[in-house]
Amino acid sequence: MRLLLVEDDAQLVARLKPALKRAGFAVDVADNGVDGEFLGDEEPYDAVILDLGLPQRPGLEVLANWRRKQNPVPVLVLTARDAWHERVDGFKAGADDYLGKPFHIEELVARLLALVRRSAGQPSHELSQGGLRLDEDQQQVLLADGERVELTGTEFRLLRYFMLHPGEILSKTRLTEHLYEQDFDRDSNLIEVYIRRLRERIGKERIETRRGQGYLFRGEAS
Repeated sequence: MRLLLVEDDAQLVARLKPALKRAGFAVDVADNGVDGEFLGDEEPYDAVILDLGLPQRPGLEVLANWRRKQNPVPVLVLTARDAWHERVDGFKAGADDYLGKPFHIEELVARLLALVRRSAGQPSHELSQGGLRLDEDQQQVLLADGERVELTGTEFRLLRYFMLHPGEILSKTRLTEHLYEQDFDRDSNLIEVYIRRLRERIGKERIETRRGQGYLFRGEAS
Protein backbone atom coordinates (compact mmCIF):
# COMPACT_ATOMS: atom_id res chain seq x y z
CA MET A 1 0.00 0.00 0.00
CA ARG A 2 1.17 3.48 -0.80
CA LEU A 3 1.04 6.24 1.78
CA LEU A 4 1.52 10.00 1.72
CA LEU A 5 3.03 11.54 4.86
CA VAL A 6 2.49 15.32 4.98
CA GLU A 7 4.59 16.51 7.91
CA ASP A 8 7.09 19.36 8.31
CA ASP A 9 8.85 18.01 11.42
CA ALA A 10 11.98 16.46 9.92
CA GLN A 11 12.85 14.54 13.08
CA LEU A 12 9.39 13.00 13.24
CA VAL A 13 9.56 12.06 9.55
CA ALA A 14 12.96 10.44 10.15
CA ARG A 15 11.38 8.23 12.83
CA LEU A 16 8.10 7.55 11.07
CA LYS A 17 9.18 6.71 7.54
CA PRO A 18 11.33 3.66 8.38
CA ALA A 19 8.66 2.34 10.77
CA LEU A 20 5.93 2.74 8.16
CA LYS A 21 8.07 1.03 5.54
CA ARG A 22 8.66 -1.89 7.93
CA ALA A 23 4.86 -2.11 8.31
CA GLY A 24 4.55 -2.63 4.55
CA PHE A 25 3.87 0.88 3.29
CA ALA A 26 5.56 2.61 0.37
CA VAL A 27 5.95 6.14 1.75
CA ASP A 28 6.11 9.49 -0.04
CA VAL A 29 6.77 12.64 2.01
CA ALA A 30 5.73 16.27 1.61
CA ASP A 31 6.93 18.89 4.11
CA ASN A 32 4.39 21.62 3.32
CA GLY A 33 0.70 21.95 2.55
CA VAL A 34 1.04 23.05 -1.07
CA ASP A 35 3.16 20.07 -2.13
CA GLY A 36 1.07 17.74 0.00
CA GLU A 37 -2.18 18.83 -1.60
CA PHE A 38 -0.68 18.49 -5.08
CA LEU A 39 0.60 14.96 -4.45
CA GLY A 40 -2.69 13.92 -2.88
CA ASP A 41 -4.50 15.07 -6.01
CA GLU A 42 -2.07 13.58 -8.53
CA GLU A 43 -1.04 10.24 -7.02
CA PRO A 44 -3.23 7.22 -6.12
CA TYR A 45 -2.52 6.89 -2.41
CA ASP A 46 -4.18 4.29 -0.21
CA ALA A 47 -4.02 6.62 2.80
CA VAL A 48 -2.64 9.97 3.95
CA ILE A 49 -1.16 11.06 7.26
CA LEU A 50 -1.79 14.80 7.40
CA ASP A 51 -0.37 17.21 9.97
CA LEU A 52 -2.50 20.30 10.60
CA GLY A 53 0.25 22.80 11.43
CA LEU A 54 1.90 22.92 8.01
CA PRO A 55 3.83 25.77 6.34
CA GLN A 56 2.50 27.40 3.14
CA ARG A 57 -0.99 25.91 3.53
CA PRO A 58 -2.62 24.61 6.72
CA GLY A 59 -3.63 20.98 6.88
CA LEU A 60 -7.33 21.71 7.39
CA GLU A 61 -7.36 23.74 4.18
CA VAL A 62 -5.56 20.95 2.31
CA LEU A 63 -8.09 18.41 3.55
CA ALA A 64 -11.08 20.62 2.76
CA ASN A 65 -9.74 21.20 -0.76
CA TRP A 66 -9.37 17.46 -1.36
CA ARG A 67 -12.90 16.77 -0.24
CA ARG A 68 -14.30 19.65 -2.27
CA LYS A 69 -12.68 18.07 -5.34
CA GLN A 70 -14.25 14.72 -4.40
CA ASN A 71 -10.91 13.16 -3.50
CA PRO A 72 -11.91 10.19 -1.29
CA VAL A 73 -8.44 9.20 -0.06
CA PRO A 74 -8.58 8.07 3.61
CA VAL A 75 -6.94 10.71 5.81
CA LEU A 76 -5.59 10.34 9.32
CA VAL A 77 -5.04 13.78 10.84
CA LEU A 78 -1.93 14.09 12.98
CA THR A 79 -1.55 17.13 15.20
CA ALA A 80 -0.16 18.47 18.45
CA ARG A 81 -3.39 20.33 19.03
CA ASP A 82 -5.56 18.59 21.60
CA ALA A 83 -8.57 20.87 21.98
CA TRP A 84 -11.77 18.97 21.32
CA HIS A 85 -13.15 21.64 18.97
CA GLU A 86 -10.07 21.33 16.75
CA ARG A 87 -10.68 17.60 16.45
CA VAL A 88 -14.27 18.37 15.51
CA ASP A 89 -13.03 20.83 12.87
CA GLY A 90 -10.84 18.07 11.42
CA PHE A 91 -13.73 15.65 11.13
CA LYS A 92 -15.96 18.33 9.64
CA ALA A 93 -13.29 19.00 7.02
CA GLY A 94 -13.37 15.32 6.03
CA ALA A 95 -10.85 13.51 8.24
CA ASP A 96 -11.39 9.77 8.70
CA ASP A 97 -9.38 9.44 11.90
CA TYR A 98 -7.44 11.61 14.32
CA LEU A 99 -4.30 11.06 16.38
CA GLY A 100 -2.74 13.61 18.72
CA LYS A 101 0.97 14.09 19.36
CA PRO A 102 2.82 12.57 21.08
CA PHE A 103 1.76 9.08 20.05
CA HIS A 104 3.04 5.53 19.81
CA ILE A 105 4.00 4.45 16.30
CA GLU A 106 2.31 1.09 16.89
CA GLU A 107 -1.01 2.86 17.42
CA LEU A 108 -0.52 4.94 14.29
CA VAL A 109 0.16 1.82 12.20
CA ALA A 110 -2.85 0.01 13.69
CA ARG A 111 -5.13 2.96 12.93
CA LEU A 112 -3.81 3.19 9.36
CA LEU A 113 -4.37 -0.49 8.68
CA ALA A 114 -7.91 -0.31 10.07
CA LEU A 115 -8.57 2.80 7.99
CA VAL A 116 -7.39 1.14 4.78
CA ARG A 117 -9.40 -2.02 5.45
CA ARG A 118 -12.57 -0.01 6.09
CA SER A 119 -12.08 2.06 2.95
CA ALA A 120 -11.79 -1.18 0.96
CA GLY A 121 -15.06 -2.44 2.47
CA GLN A 122 -13.36 -4.92 4.81
CA PRO A 123 -14.03 -3.76 8.37
CA SER A 124 -12.72 -6.95 10.02
CA HIS A 125 -9.77 -6.71 12.42
CA GLU A 126 -7.76 -8.93 10.07
CA LEU A 127 -7.43 -9.38 6.33
CA SER A 128 -8.75 -12.74 5.12
CA GLN A 129 -10.03 -14.07 1.83
CA GLY A 130 -11.21 -17.58 1.01
CA GLY A 131 -9.20 -19.38 3.66
CA LEU A 132 -6.13 -17.17 3.36
CA ARG A 133 -5.29 -15.00 6.36
CA LEU A 134 -2.69 -12.26 6.24
CA ASP A 135 -0.57 -11.75 9.34
CA GLU A 136 0.27 -8.06 8.96
CA ASP A 137 2.52 -8.00 12.03
CA GLN A 138 4.76 -10.86 10.87
CA GLN A 139 4.22 -10.26 7.12
CA GLN A 140 3.20 -13.86 6.61
CA VAL A 141 0.23 -15.57 5.01
CA LEU A 142 -1.63 -18.43 6.68
CA LEU A 143 -2.93 -20.92 4.14
CA ALA A 144 -6.22 -22.81 4.45
CA ASP A 145 -4.40 -25.93 5.66
CA GLY A 146 -2.76 -24.00 8.49
CA GLU A 147 0.65 -23.65 6.88
CA ARG A 148 2.37 -20.33 7.62
CA VAL A 149 4.30 -18.90 4.65
CA GLU A 150 6.98 -16.21 4.94
CA LEU A 151 6.76 -13.33 2.47
CA THR A 152 9.31 -10.81 1.29
CA GLY A 153 8.41 -7.14 1.70
CA THR A 154 7.26 -6.75 -1.90
CA GLU A 155 5.38 -10.06 -1.90
CA PHE A 156 3.59 -8.97 1.25
CA ARG A 157 2.59 -5.58 -0.17
CA LEU A 158 1.40 -7.20 -3.39
CA LEU A 159 -0.67 -9.90 -1.68
CA ARG A 160 -2.18 -7.36 0.71
CA TYR A 161 -3.25 -5.19 -2.21
CA PHE A 162 -4.76 -8.19 -3.98
CA MET A 163 -6.64 -9.24 -0.84
CA LEU A 164 -8.01 -5.73 -0.41
CA HIS A 165 -9.37 -5.86 -3.98
CA PRO A 166 -10.63 -9.41 -4.62
CA GLY A 167 -12.41 -9.97 -7.91
CA GLU A 168 -11.07 -6.75 -9.46
CA ILE A 169 -8.90 -6.73 -12.56
CA LEU A 170 -5.74 -4.89 -11.55
CA SER A 171 -3.42 -3.64 -14.26
CA LYS A 172 0.36 -3.73 -13.95
CA THR A 173 0.34 0.05 -13.85
CA ARG A 174 -2.11 0.16 -10.96
CA LEU A 175 -0.15 -2.44 -9.03
CA THR A 176 3.17 -0.62 -9.46
CA GLU A 177 1.54 2.68 -8.44
CA HIS A 178 0.41 1.18 -5.16
CA LEU A 179 3.48 -0.92 -4.38
CA TYR A 180 6.31 1.55 -4.88
CA GLU A 181 7.24 5.05 -3.80
CA GLN A 182 7.22 7.99 -6.19
CA ASP A 183 10.99 8.01 -6.77
CA PHE A 184 11.27 4.25 -7.27
CA ASP A 185 12.22 3.02 -10.75
CA ARG A 186 8.90 1.39 -11.52
CA ASP A 187 9.65 -1.43 -13.91
CA SER A 188 6.26 -3.07 -14.45
CA ASN A 189 8.02 -6.27 -15.56
CA LEU A 190 8.98 -6.79 -11.91
CA ILE A 191 5.31 -7.35 -11.17
CA GLU A 192 5.39 -10.52 -13.29
CA VAL A 193 8.27 -11.83 -11.18
CA TYR A 194 6.43 -11.25 -7.92
CA ILE A 195 3.16 -12.62 -9.30
CA ARG A 196 4.99 -15.84 -10.15
CA ARG A 197 6.48 -16.03 -6.67
CA LEU A 198 3.10 -15.43 -5.02
CA ARG A 199 1.51 -18.16 -7.10
CA GLU A 200 4.16 -20.58 -5.89
CA ARG A 201 3.33 -19.67 -2.28
CA ILE A 202 -0.47 -19.47 -2.25
CA GLY A 203 -1.52 -21.52 -5.28
CA LYS A 204 -1.46 -20.76 -8.98
CA GLU A 205 -5.24 -20.71 -9.22
CA ARG A 206 -5.51 -17.74 -6.85
CA ILE A 207 -4.16 -15.16 -9.30
CA GLU A 208 -5.61 -15.20 -12.80
CA THR A 209 -3.96 -13.46 -15.74
CA ARG A 210 -6.31 -11.45 -17.92
CA ARG A 211 -4.41 -10.94 -21.15
CA GLY A 212 -4.08 -7.27 -22.08
CA GLN A 213 -5.82 -6.21 -18.84
CA GLY A 214 -3.89 -7.36 -15.81
CA TYR A 215 -4.49 -9.76 -12.95
CA LEU A 216 -7.48 -10.89 -10.92
CA PHE A 217 -7.19 -12.25 -7.40
CA ARG A 218 -9.73 -14.91 -6.53
CA GLY A 219 -10.88 -14.76 -2.94
CA GLU A 220 -12.03 -18.36 -3.22
CA ALA A 221 -9.68 -21.03 -4.50
CA SER A 222 -11.09 -22.84 -7.52
